[in-house]
Amino acid sequence: MSPKTKNIPYHIGFIADGNRRWARAKGLPTLEGHRQGYDKLKKIGRWCKDRGIKVATFWVFSTDNWNRSKKEVDYLMKLLKRALNSKEVGQIKKEGIRIRVIGRMKDLAKPLQEAIKKAEESTKNNKEGTIVFAINYGGRAEITDGIKKIIRKKIPAEKITEKTVNQNLWTADLPYPDLIIRTSGEQRLSGFLMWAGAYTELYFCKNHWPDFSEKDLDKALKDYSHRQRRFGK
Repeated sequence: MSPKTKNIPYHIGFIADGNRRWARAKGLPTLEGHRQGYDKLKKIGRWCKDRGIKVATFWVFSTDNWNRSKKEVDYLMKLLKRALNSKEVGQIKKEGIRIRVIGRMKDLAKPLQEAIKKAEESTKNNKEGTIVFAINYGGRAEITDGIKKIIRKKIPAEKITEKTVNQNLWTADLPYPDLIIRTSGEQRLSGFLMWAGAYTELYFCKNHWPDFSEKDLDKALKDYSHRQRRFGK
């Protein structure tokens, strides 16, 4: 990264888009695109740590992705379970990184839920940084579940504030993202971090997720460093 790059974001969100398009462009099976995408996620996590970024959130499976073929969904679930059960978690723990998972956990298979709980529990006291996996995540689902949680707590309507809503979301313990990067040329958020990202800076990269490089990350960080964040002021 260029030494001239300043104002590093504390929290970056990644919409990891383009695994399937990358695979099709190379004449490879769709599942190979997802495997390459997982390998790239691991690299980007390290790149972020090296650059002083404290929180990196990766959207790896959305609430809408259940509409894909059973074969593809099953592969993705196995890939996620393997990632959360692998030696990678042990390495992440050694590096002092905390693992967090956000999303609608109750819809996931029990073995995956157990792997998530184990990974979170084993790294919960780490302070060097946080990697967040958004699994079965959707912005509308997050807000809907937050409203239900508030109702269950029987909080009177006149007592509900923005702080109340925020405290009942999946992202309640996380800082708001400073920058969201989406790959593969799409220029929309698709509901990613809908509440938390209200004032987040956006950056869109044309490269598919498996092709996202250190140079692409540094370009996004340099672009971010020139932004003026006013937060409505």
